[in-house]
Amino acid sequence: MNELGFIPVTVIPVIWIVAAYLLGSIAFGILVSKLFGLPDPRTVGSGNPGATNVLRSGKKSAAVLTLLGDAFKGWFPVWLALQSGMLMWVVASVGVAVFLGHLYPIFYKFKGGKGVATALGVMLAISPLLGLAAVITWVLVFAVSRYSSLGAIVAAALAPVYAWFLLSAYMNYFITVLVMSVLLIWRHRTNIQKLLAGTEAGFGKKK
Repeated sequence: MNELGFIPVTVIPVIWIVAAYLLGSIAFGILVSKLFGLPDPRTVGSGNPGATNVLRSGKKSAAVLTLLGDAFKGWFPVWLALQSGMLMWVVASVGVAVFLGHLYPIFYKFKGGKGVATALGVMLAISPLLGLAAVITWVLVFAVSRYSSLGAIVAAALAPVYAWFLLSAYMNYFITVLVMSVLLIWRHRTNIQKLLAGTEAGFGKKK
């Protein structure tokens, strides 16, 4: 604070970024599971506190709420930063921060989810068309393969391509999408190994 009682301008971006990270650290899969009296998603299935693993509990409404919550927390801070007239690099940093919060949440010993829904929320805030393209990609791959993880991996791999065509004039946003995509694929490395080995669990598929 300066003598006028105002927060220095140079500190404002830091506040936005830290707040986004803290919001990203909220694991809706864990909160929703507690609300519905379901097992902690980190103790069942893949151990991932995301919507797909919550769905394995058999409670579709809980999975939907988890998906919406994780997507909203990615969308909201980026949308708010845009509405507040933050500089492009600040908006882009907010997007990366909320995504990292989901992956490495301070509230859960830095052990979080894979970030698919949160990344989608960030992309929808930056460009609804980009988010829609990613969703369509996931839906098509999942419809054919019945593997949620494969849909996420393919969508993550193609998201930077979509972003290049849609956001080439906004390099900071393109970099945000690229960073999220690389981290998403990295977080799915175990799924990739299982897919290659033919041991990945797919919906509607016999183990």
